Amino acid sequence: MLSKVLKQLAVLAVSLPILSQANASEITGAGASFPYPIYAKWAGLYEKETGNKVNYQSIGSGGGQQQIIAKTIDFGASDDPMKPDALEQHQLLQFPAIIGGTVPVVNIPEVKAGELQLSGPVLADIFLGKITKWNDPAIVALNKGKKLPEKNILVVRRSDGSGTTFGWTNYLSKVSPEWKEKVGEGKSVKWPVGQGGKGNEGVAAYVKQLKYSIGYVEYAYAKQNQLAWVSLQNAAGKFVQPSRDSFMAAAANADWNSAPGMGVVLTNEPGDQSWPITAASFILLHKNAVNAENTKNVFKFFDWAFKNGKDAALQLDYVPLPDSVVSQIKARWSSDVKDAQGKSLY
Repeated sequence: MLSKVLKQLAVLAVSLPILSQANASEITGAGASFPYPIYAKWAGLYEKETGNKVNYQSIGSGGGQQQIIAKTIDFGASDDPMKPDALEQHQLLQFPAIIGGTVPVVNIPEVKAGELQLSGPVLADIFLGKITKWNDPAIVALNKGKKLPEKNILVVRRSDGSGTTFGWTNYLSKVSPEWKEKVGEGKSVKWPVGQGGKGNEGVAAYVKQLKYSIGYVEYAYAKQNQLAWVSLQNAAGKFVQPSRDSFMAAAANADWNSAPGMGVVLTNEPGDQSWPITAASFILLHKNAVNAENTKNVFKFFDWAFKNGKDAALQLDYVPLPDSVVSQIKARWSSDVKDAQGKSLY
């Protein structure tokens, strides 16, 4: 009898992992590189805790929007909030998932992280190709007492359709009338100068490689690649360092219900502590679910992330969404996303 019981237990022990794997889900997402470090971290923790997999590909916001429209992924991600008419046309739900900051990064051997001070107008003139030397009088005036090299500035920018570029060019359009007139804002623009890198990863790699270069990346990429970021003058005229506190200050007064699709843009926000190029990253889902089970699993993942992923976000210097905003998002999940029979999936 004992031998029979032991055999049954052995069979059960072998079959349990198989059953667990059989019940595990896998969903795919793609898009913005801006939130990739935290989505990858969340995915790893989520799989470890639940056994469910999330495969997220960092291909740029433009690619994320295209792929969710084409219905080749379960969720798209974009730092450039889609316009109301596009959301309506493609019947997409959009909601914010995380907040972070885009930072100017430089490779100047004579300058350490946070030492160089720049203003928005000077930054715009650098990317317009008007300021070409690191010891230009306009830069020197903002950095009294610092010895700046007489070296050419090498501009690095994105080569792909990018929500990070949208936030960057949106900011430059707010602080420089000339930039607004000549270049404007968008996921892709006609750059006056510069060398293109694909993704935040590509820009970070180029800046790390090229001495006397300047580029722009999400803050986590600057830290991971040990790049020197710039202290930037904000709308209040204060020079601030990028940090989760300065990102949080910029996002503090965001009115998520004021914009269709919760598409709030957080650049050049008021406040002494506000980082000027703060941004939310957004998730896109079909309101009429293509695959009901996978859509449910998308909800499960972000539900888990909102509840359990705050510490991981803070460790990477992202700002988790306030609970009040998460409640608004879940209400939209429940009311807006349906299966083929018109039944709510959350």
